[in-house]
Amino acid sequence: MTALAQVGQLARRVDAATPPQRDRAVDALRALAIAGVIGGHWLVTALVTGGSGHGTVLHDDSPLAWMPALAPLSWIFQTLAVFFLVGGYSAARGYRGGYRTWLRKRLIRLARPVAALAAVWGPVTLGMCLAGVPAATVRTLLFLVISPLWFLGVYAVLTALTPAAMWLVRRFGAWAAAFAVAMVAVADLVRFGLSGPSWVGWVNLPVGWLVPYLLGIAWALGSLRGRRVPALMLAAGAAATAALIAWAGYPASMVGVNGAHISNLNPPTLAAVTFGIAQCGLALLLRDRLARLMRRPLAWAGVALVNLSAMTLFIWHQTAFIIVSSVGLLAGRMPGLLTAPTGGVWVAERLAWLPVFAIVLSGLCLVFRRAERALGAAAGYPRF
Repeated sequence: MTALAQVGQLARRVDAATPPQRDRAVDALRALAIAGVIGGHWLVTALVTGGSGHGTVLHDDSPLAWMPALAPLSWIFQTLAVFFLVGGYSAARGYRGGYRTWLRKRLIRLARPVAALAAVWGPVTLGMCLAGVPAATVRTLLFLVISPLWFLGVYAVLTALTPAAMWLVRRFGAWAAAFAVAMVAVADLVRFGLSGPSWVGWVNLPVGWLVPYLLGIAWALGSLRGRRVPALMLAAGAAATAALIAWAGYPASMVGVNGAHISNLNPPTLAAVTFGIAQCGLALLLRDRLARLMRRPLAWAGVALVNLSAMTLFIWHQTAFIIVSSVGLLAGRMPGLLTAPTGGVWVAERLAWLPVFAIVLSGLCLVFRRAERALGAAAGYPRF
């Protein structure tokens, strides 16, 4: 039997083992969101070598800082709103009372991969310090590994608020998200329009991502039926985002850019929220097409595999990037890997490295996905 035939046979087995009640379109959206975040990080993050009195030092850089015209690419890869949309949907569909037990299970699913990451990076960090690695390099590497974890903290908070969020949606429908949008707008007005303290913006960290989470709950509770409301979300969100960028001074990039005065993501701005609303509208419009696509065994097997190890992929993707970059450092300044992201040639070179990052991440996933595997099987995913 050829390798292609074996893959097809495995895909058919996964398809047959999947419970019929599984909403495959939702899983496809989650897989796309995870892929967008991972691919975005790999494309907009560059480890660049430099010299100092302590030897070679690594620091992070971004092609968006050198090539602002690439900002529209961030609109493709900044998919966090879709992840929170699916998170709200799944939480509302899964919550049936028994709050403490339900919350504990969901938080354990978040915590176990993080514990595995800490168990590895704790000794690695100590080893780097003992080996005399420059402190600036250690800080850079730890920042790359730890910085994505803010997402898990926000997700845990919103998960804990699920019963209250469901009450709000039952009371106001999808318009419940408007309250959160208004809070983000007020926070931005205070810090940007009224020259208020910058810390006010951190209110937006949970509240901004509450918007797509509430929309996901509204979707689960039947408040977003049909195509009219999602189409309105897409059109209004896109128009509002364009207006904020063109006339209100918000950055065009939907991810943070090194050296930029304002970041749309850290903390999220009103532009990030309206952009997320547009993304959620598009996701809901694509749901039926994705559902049809997921009837194909091969497509569904790939999505199921990603969902089975979603947290592991997210937790370890920057480690995979660092491993490849470290090997490249031993071999010299590899084009597109440890060189400054100053032009279009670098982009082409970095694209060539993406499969290598993915292969290393797959290896890490095989090692560490046991932290998710049992929980994933309990959630209804087929075993591989």
